[in-house]
Amino acid sequence: MTKLWQKSTTDTQSDISKKVEAFTVGNDFELDQVLVSYDVLASKVHARALNKAGILSDNELVKLTGALSQVLKNWEMGEFKISVQDEDMHTAIENFLIDKLGDLGKKIHTGRSRNDQVLTAVRLYEKGSLKSILNEVKVFASLLIEFGENYKKMPMPGYTHTRKAMLSSVGLWAGGFAEMLVMQKEASKGIKALIDRCPLGTAAGFGTTFDLDRKFEAKELGFSGPLVCATTAQLSRGWVELQLVQYLMGITAILNRFASDVIQFSSEAYPFFDLDDAICTGSSIMPQKKNPDVAELLRAGHAEVIGAAATLQAITANLGSGYHRDLQLTKEPVIRSVEKTLSLLQAAQLLISAITPSADNLKEAITNELFAAEAANKLVKEKGVAFREAYQAVAEDLASRDGWTLTNVLKEYTHLGSPGVPGINDLRDRVEAD
Repeated sequence: MTKLWQKSTTDTQSDISKKVEAFTVGNDFELDQVLVSYDVLASKVHARALNKAGILSDNELVKLTGALSQVLKNWEMGEFKISVQDEDMHTAIENFLIDKLGDLGKKIHTGRSRNDQVLTAVRLYEKGSLKSILNEVKVFASLLIEFGENYKKMPMPGYTHTRKAMLSSVGLWAGGFAEMLVMQKEASKGIKALIDRCPLGTAAGFGTTFDLDRKFEAKELGFSGPLVCATTAQLSRGWVELQLVQYLMGITAILNRFASDVIQFSSEAYPFFDLDDAICTGSSIMPQKKNPDVAELLRAGHAEVIGAAATLQAITANLGSGYHRDLQLTKEPVIRSVEKTLSLLQAAQLLISAITPSADNLKEAITNELFAAEAANKLVKEKGVAFREAYQAVAEDLASRDGWTLTNVLKEYTHLGSPGVPGINDLRDRVEAD
């Protein structure tokens, strides 16, 4: 099995060489199965750039792109395998081309390195994955808005410091998480710009003497343009990936807090939400148990993305410019974070669809202490006293909040985003906006 870096005198059969191979390859040959389609796409575009530069004839271009299409077809059928001896998808693909086309297959590597190859494939993967993740964010945010609209008039205690604070509503509770997701979606423009620059043609990080049209390559691959300086490619590797994973961490942080609320508000102590049996499990020893496992794993999944970000941050610290083999290990945290974020968003969608608020339990939980702030506000509006004095008066005379009813309190809330006017529908256009 020929390796892209192998020289004729290289001994790859000794015990030491095999152990070194296993260590240096790691699980790259497995991770690359996710990236094959992107590497094939980039290889096709690179072949066309070589044709434009006069390095490949029209006939050679047709043969190479045809063979690359066969690689893609085999991969889609699950028949394209990458072995540890291949090291990575680049070697496996090139060996396939050589087996099929002979010496012509060797020409595909002209003017490029595995450094710009893998980075181009990863950036294409990131672009496609971010689009998929944002679509799932839209779905979940829309489900939260629908849930909030369905129960917008259902009162719910609001908590600070895990103690009852003021009146809220189920609609306001759901709307808050929906708006957080909308805000995170709107913040995606920054990370989109970071991953939307094409590294193809930078080779090992210093360009080549071949006259490659890098703007053509970038445009054909759907990037907004090329990375201008060849050195930027390897400087950005891991740095861009860290910021992408940190962005994903922002999404999973929202899911983490949502899950924490669901766990708390579906407990015996706070029986506000009933969870469908389909998303709960029982105990092997306690017959009465109904455990919120989906919510708990949703909550814990955030830690995995945090860990991936920490890994990327540590790997890229203290590296000088240029390529370092350390950077090989930046691929896995990105792939794992993307896969985890997608699965968490899909789990969150299942969870919100399996929640039913308990109207009776929520109404019972609306006790007088929730109206203390309203009692102080009433003194300000009706007696003209300063709020600080009204606050003190209510604190000293707790009976002043007696007699408040849910109906008359809700009428007091007239501003946008309050229990009386949650305004959840205002989020719908922002959810759908690109």
